[in-house]
Amino acid sequence: MSQLQFPFFPEGSTNLTPVLAFTKQDGCITYFTGGLPVFRHDERDLPSFRMITAQFCENGHTKQSEIASAFGIPKITVKRAVKLYREKGVAGFYETRKTRGPGVLTPEVMQKAQQLFDEGLTIIQVAEQLKLLRDTLAKAVRAGRLHVPLKIAQTEVEIISTKSTRSAEDSVAPMGVGAANVPARLAASVGLLGAVTPQFQPVFDVPHGGVLMALPALLGMGLLDNADTLLDMPQGYYGLDSILLLLAFMALARVESIEALRHSPPGEWGKLLGLDRIPEVRTLRKKVAILSGKGKAEPWSASLCQGWMEDLPEVAGTLYVDGHVRVYHGSQTKLPHHYVARQKLCLRASADYWVNAADGQPFFVVNSVVDPGLIAVLENEILPRLEKDVPNQPDETTLEKNPLIHRFTVVFDREGYSPDLLSRLKNKRIACLTYHKYPEPDWSVEEFYPHQVKLINGQIVEMQLAERGVCLNNKLWVRQIRKLTETGHQTPILGTDYVSDLALLAAAMFARWSQENFYKYSRKHFGLDRLIDYKTAEITEPILVVNPAYRKLEGQVRATNGKLFRIRAEFGALNMGLTIEAEQMEPFIQKKAALQEKIEAMQTTLATLKKTRKETKRHIKVQDLPEKDRFRKLSTYGKQFIDTIMMAAYRAETAMANCLHNILPRPAEASALLQTIYKSEADLIPDYSQQ
Repeated sequence: MSQLQFPFFPEGSTNLTPVLAFTKQDGCITYFTGGLPVFRHDERDLPSFRMITAQFCENGHTKQSEIASAFGIPKITVKRAVKLYREKGVAGFYETRKTRGPGVLTPEVMQKAQQLFDEGLTIIQVAEQLKLLRDTLAKAVRAGRLHVPLKIAQTEVEIISTKSTRSAEDSVAPMGVGAANVPARLAASVGLLGAVTPQFQPVFDVPHGGVLMALPALLGMGLLDNADTLLDMPQGYYGLDSILLLLAFMALARVESIEALRHSPPGEWGKLLGLDRIPEVRTLRKKVAILSGKGKAEPWSASLCQGWMEDLPEVAGTLYVDGHVRVYHGSQTKLPHHYVARQKLCLRASADYWVNAADGQPFFVVNSVVDPGLIAVLENEILPRLEKDVPNQPDETTLEKNPLIHRFTVVFDREGYSPDLLSRLKNKRIACLTYHKYPEPDWSVEEFYPHQVKLINGQIVEMQLAERGVCLNNKLWVRQIRKLTETGHQTPILGTDYVSDLALLAAAMFARWSQENFYKYSRKHFGLDRLIDYKTAEITEPILVVNPAYRKLEGQVRATNGKLFRIRAEFGALNMGLTIEAEQMEPFIQKKAALQEKIEAMQTTLATLKKTRKETKRHIKVQDLPEKDRFRKLSTYGKQFIDTIMMAAYRAETAMANCLHNILPRPAEASALLQTIYKSEADLIPDYSQQ
């Protein structure tokens, strides 16, 4: 028969159970059972701790929850230790942990790599020969697992950096994050350096490095052509070329705004430009303000447009003009209301008029503070510029010999329909294509014949077309071409091009939707409607706007007309033909008389309102507006500059997408692939010996 011992535990011990306790002293943990020490281990010896506590639980001396509570560890840790003890015993806690071996740099690969290094090959050459990532080899060299000759190590391993090493270096740069080129920055700050010369360094995994694939396309679009002579920027650390390329790269990489750069590492963007870092957001905003201030960007934008037209003269012969409403949600000024078709609302907005090619590629844009209408902008601002810039126009001798040929063709929608406009442009020998705003009844189906029409994307489709000569109300004879759809709808087109085949004119007119697609794509990907700055300016031009007094009278006339229509309808509904009792006759007559009085009073009010409206000017100058209705215009200088950058980026991306047409015929697929490339990381390894 065994005798139970009294649990006399040392002073300072912690009880797990009435018969089990432990103490911690001098970095060691001692366990007592019935007052006798049974186990002891170093407090950092976790395998022994797990093994001992698992034995206590398994032998019934304590519970798993008591161990977890006393030592402040998760219950699942104790549970796993008990499971390990049951399955493998004491030895299970001291087994050597199995780790995964090298996945790429196996001993055989390491041996081959070392042999190639000993033969004098560089890291890049060894990586290409063994089909490995250069970063993988560089890390192995830095860790000392591979040995490279000193000359190669100094020129490659120490220079080629990864994103993680650059992040650590940029954070401790002496002149701000990434600003490591101290001598050049100090020289620029005291006026001894005009602009730092870009110097590309070998670097690995640069974010958005794929955007450099678009560099040849951007240069091909003339982004840097004539920039030095037409754009003026004071001396500083950052050169004009670096600023223009940075803004173009931002557009292609879908960086929404200059402020969005705050969330990107400036040193990584700098590597794409051959710099230590890009300018801060505040500095970049100042650079944009200087480059675009007071219309400085207008000659540069016009020079780019002229170059684009000269590069593709056959495309520039047919130009598409359309207005785009840019909604303003700010509170700096109260802009006039415009009807926004895509939202079906009247909102405060300004209007931009774009001139595009048949495939949607933009040439230039005209910003209008107050929308005077397509006809006014077309005649006063767009056509004078086109007459000067469109290449390959017939000379005066050729125009005199053949009265039917024209200089070029402009295409617009029903907003520009005006017989007088068509007549004036015909006198200037400019052909027009537009939709008929007031078409006649449908033509006979027998007049339509199938025609092979080649669309702008090269696809050939069959259209049912018919043609007549029609005389407009100003005695101008024009060609009317109609397209018959499968549903029987007839789309009428008017044109003053008396030479081209009707199939070509139909293809040109229906290509107008490429411009709408350009608006949609640019709003989504290039921030077409985004504000560039929050500046406003006083309107000094004598611009005509709708008179607020006239607009108020117009609303009152419409409201009174509506009320009068409803009262007349009620009056007419009272039918005397119905059988009416004698006692109901008097209320009936009184009601008719009351309605008649209302009608006469409203007719008098309506006549007065119409007379007042007739005497009120419909349009007045902005300067003559009442104080409460006056507004300031949004600054357009910065918008024009950024829009020009966006046009160059859009054209560069379109050119790259056209190169993929044979592989990816759908434009959406090519665009998605290019966007993925622009946002991809890349290794930049310059080879100055091969230029």
